[in-house]
Amino acid sequence: MSLPTDNRRPYIRSMDGWWKRDPYFIRYLVMEATSILVAVYALILLVGLLRLSQGEAAYNGWLEALKSPWSLGLHVLILLVFIYHTWSWFKIMPKTLPTFYFRGEKVSQPLITWIGVVASLVLNLLVLVILSGVKP
Repeated sequence: MSLPTDNRRPYIRSMDGWWKRDPYFIRYLVMEATSILVAVYALILLVGLLRLSQGEAAYNGWLEALKSPWSLGLHVLILLVFIYHTWSWFKIMPKTLPTFYFRGEKVSQPLITWIGVVASLVLNLLVLVILSGVKP
């Protein structure tokens, strides 16, 4: 007795270029890729800390390496990526919060994002003023 054969072939959707089909996926992948440069910058700072622990000559050598044109270009690129990375996290922030009401009105997501950005800028400026010793 033979078993009946199934001649059906299941449909398997191609995954080639799936991330190109929707601009949301592209933005999401770019946002996630920015974390790679965040990690690179963390490693640069850790190397500086290691050089500091090795003495003044090693630390000064690290500082000189940071003054090279390639290093300055990398830092400009990292700064631009950090700005995008920060903005993307602030855009996610309202989606993670519960619905927020002010005076009986629902606060819009873009307003929450801008409140977060402004609060962050104000706090960073206050820290810079405090650390620099400048009196406001």
